Amino acid sequence: MGIFGLVLIILAFLALYAIIHIMIYNKMQFYLTKIENVEGMVDEVLREKYDLLLKLDKAIKDALKDKNDYVKDLKELKKEKISNFEMQRKLTEAESLLENIYYDHEELEKKNNFKKIFNDLKKANEKLMAGITYYNKNTSVLNNYLRKFPNNIIAKIHGVKVKTFFDGKDMTDNDIFDFKL
Repeated sequence: MGIFGLVLIILAFLALYAIIHIMIYNKMQFYLTKIENVEGMVDEVLREKYDLLLKLDKAIKDALKDKNDYVKDLKELKKEKISNFEMQRKLTEAESLLENIYYDHEELEKKNNFKKIFNDLKKANEKLMAGITYYNKNTSVLNNYLRKFPNNIIAKIHGVKVKTFFDGKDMTDNDIFDFKL
């Protein structure tokens, strides 16, 4: 076994390393792509829900001949840069307020356009919850994958980091007071 044999062994080792590296990298990219795709879907549903709430606010004001701006805070969100989680929280608050106004006025329940808006909101909420669940599930799988050897080395080489869950909670930090309501 001369120099030729040694070169063959080194080349075989490098080829094996390259194959393992590519397989690990591709699996990381697979989960990152799934997470990015669902983030896009969640963004889209949040925009849809935002538009539906503005439509519901306008319909309530028109039907009640009311001048109150119930979703003023919601309209101000266009000027802010917030996370999807914070946006979802603000939208849920506005939805609760508008629902209460709707149920406090019996005359609104007789109008069909409200039923359609509420039905569309229900569908948007279902899509949103499915998207968040899917996001968190794949984030958990990716994070577990990134913590294992040799995956953690390859992740570090490519700058792939552990992702936070939808609510922004980082399970790897030492901050035990990051629970959010």
